[in-house]
Amino acid sequence: MNLLFCSVGRRCELLKDFRKTLGDKVKLVVTDNSPYAPALEFADVSYQVPLIRDPAYIPMILEICKKERIDAVTTLIDPEIAILAANREAFEALDITVLAPYQETAELCFDKYEMARFLVEKGIPTIQTYGSFAEFKAAYDEGKIGFPVFVKPRTGSGSVGARRVDTCEMLEEVTASDPSLIIQELMTGEDMDADVYVDTVSHEPVAIFSKKKISTTIGGANKTISFKDERLFAFVKEALKAFRFNGPLDMDLFYQDGRYYLSEINPRFGGAYLHAYGAGVDFPAFIYHNVKEKTANTDHIGKYDEEIVMMMYDSVVIKKLDEIQSEMTTI
Repeated sequence: MNLLFCSVGRRCELLKDFRKTLGDKVKLVVTDNSPYAPALEFADVSYQVPLIRDPAYIPMILEICKKERIDAVTTLIDPEIAILAANREAFEALDITVLAPYQETAELCFDKYEMARFLVEKGIPTIQTYGSFAEFKAAYDEGKIGFPVFVKPRTGSGSVGARRVDTCEMLEEVTASDPSLIIQELMTGEDMDADVYVDTVSHEPVAIFSKKKISTTIGGANKTISFKDERLFAFVKEALKAFRFNGPLDMDLFYQDGRYYLSEINPRFGGAYLHAYGAGVDFPAFIYHNVKEKTANTDHIGKYDEEIVMMMYDSVVIKKLDEIQSEMTTI
């Protein structure tokens, strides 16, 4: 299987996991805008490409796919998910599986305000969310929400700009200086997430790995502990019926007052998917069965141990500059 990871960045351990599972049955082809992305060093072939919004970007990605005889493509950054989804037909014309959601779902996942509105419309429990100070103030005056609240960018990833706000005066000032912020109720329950694999043949979720967050950084959870709850599995499966996903995704959830709430969905490999893999939930194997063997995966939901702990840490790649430059493949 020839697999293309776009915008590979720092996801070194993820590539190692694919190699560990599939060995020489996979050819790892990667791209990044920077020649200094460390994960380039863990691939079989690497390409430097333009920024994802450059008009030349998708044509170049398609050329790479043809040259490397790519079987499946995915991305590891949020802004590119909708781009791959919008170009699904061009990839499928080359018989390439797009491990990304369909376009409407991709756009909902990227816009947190529209996602919240959609979840309310579908009757899926979610966090109270307001798109402007005026909208929030009307709800506040009616007693529907109080302080403190939580603000975060309407689009974006990695929790950049997300923070607690304690007063109405401070909220008005913060949102006036950055109108891109959405306003949410401050959840005080357990913060958790689920790594989910939606089979590309059966189109059903075949794996759900749930974990509670012990510690988080700007990039997301860096210490987590696995747990199981049939109510969570049922909640996730029911929520997914409202969307069209294809492959891996990460769901952010809260458990509060005896009820699960869906916060947002990142339709890609989550940064803490490494925990799921380490606990035996093998998305690389699922992808191989779907893409290369053209077969649906059996149900693996909940097939892992509880109280498995992940403790994330940093590492480095040290290379000579001329080696980095010589290793990049050109079209």
